[in-house]
Order: sequence, then structure tokens, then C-alpha cells
Amino acid sequence: MEGALVLMKKLVIIGGNGNVGRKLFNGFNEEYQVLVLDHSVEEETSTFQYVDATNYDHLLEKIPTDTDVLINLLKIDTDKAVENVDEFNKMTDVFFKASYYLMLIAQKYNIPRVVFASTNHVTDYYEDNGFSKLGREITTKDYPAPTGLYGVLKIASEHAAFTFSHNTDLSVINIRIGSVPPDEEQAVKKDDRLKRTLLSEKDLVNLFQAAVETDVKYGTYYGVSNNKDKPWDISNAINELGYRPDTSN
Repeated sequence: MEGALVLMKKLVIIGGNGNVGRKLFNGFNEEYQVLVLDHSVEEETSTFQYVDATNYDHLLEKIPTDTDVLINLLKIDTDKAVENVDEFNKMTDVFFKASYYLMLIAQKYNIPRVVFASTNHVTDYYEDNGFSKLGREITTKDYPAPTGLYGVLKIASEHAAFTFSHNTDLSVINIRIGSVPPDEEQAVKKDDRLKRTLLSEKDLVNLFQAAVETDVKYGTYYGVSNNKDKPWDISNAINELGYRPDTSN
């Protein structure tokens, strides 16, 4: 008797051709069917394809209807707290409108879950050089206090996710990612802050897999390894998602 066929979950990583997306693709591709959609894909393959995530109709065309989980990693570079009109419009398209589009499409296609890569910058007013200024670790219950437009738009998308989860069957997990450098070993040697804010590649994959597999309908969690003096609390990710950080300095 032949063994039963095990169907792999189908994940689509939007904005997955960058550093974080590549790490997740490498960590996931043996356990899941993974499709990466990204604006920076120049030569399409069966697993890496071009998409303009700011175009609702293009997203609708490119996202398979039988997707199990959408992972939103959309990102553009920004280093200013207050942006001009052109940059504001561009950032709003990527960090808010596209996030909303993805949740609309998930609802339309009956895709059960969206995992949203938010950012620790939604509370960066409480953090200085990788240390919490609160005299304790920063939690997801602390009132959002972003010091720049990037954090403002990310928290807006988190709240939009709550609206979807409250009013529809869609599950959304927000992960406020810490620092994920391309070469973590070398980066930590050069940047003292990273000793506290690092989310290692192994922990990144562990945390996002926990978000993919959880039964939680909606939640917000900090994504950081269990570093000494880390500024953010990860207890709810451990208790609710089953996150098991590997790093303990």
C-alpha cells in the first residue's frame, strides 16, 4: 500500500527577493511550496516572479487562488522621519495601500492567513541604541510611539489587519521584526546595537513558521532573538505562537 500523499502548504512571499525574504525562502522551501513575488525580479522562474504590489489588479493576477498563507515583506529604503510629498505617496503605496490590497485579496480568495512583517520602529521612541528606555522590556501593549513616517504606516497596517480579523474570517499575524543583517556574525562584530536587537536567521525562520502554523486568529509580536539586554518582550510570541528562540547570549 502506498503511503498517503502529504500536501505541502502553499506560501506566497510578497516582497520576498530581499535579505529577509531570501532567508525565509531558504528556510521554508523543503517544507512548503513557496512562491516569491517581488518588484525586483528581473528574470522570472517558477518560484520567483515579478509583481507590482502597488497595483491591486496585478496582485490579483499573480497571487494563486489556492494559496494557504500570504507573507507580506514589502519594503523600500527610507531614512528620514518626515518625508516630502513624493516620498510620502510612495511610502503610503507600499507600506499601507499594498498591505490593504493583500488582505482584500486574501479575503476574496479565501486565503486563511496573512503574516505581516511590521517593524520595531512602531515603538522606537521607547528605545535607544538597542536599550529600552522604559526600565523594562517594551511590550506590544505599550502605546505605539513611532518617531518617523515608516513606523506610522506600519502601525496603520497593523490596525487595518485588526479590522480585517475582527470583521472577516481572515487571520493576521503581525511580527515587529528586529535587526536581520545579511551576514549576522560580521554585523554583530561591527555594530554593538545588534547584540541586543538581532533576529538571527534561524530564529527568523522559526518565528515565521510559528506564525504560519499557529491557530491564533490575530496577534502582534516582537521578532528578536533571546539576546541579553534585548529591548523587546517576546513572551507572548513564545506562549501564544510557540516561538522557540535559539540564541541566548
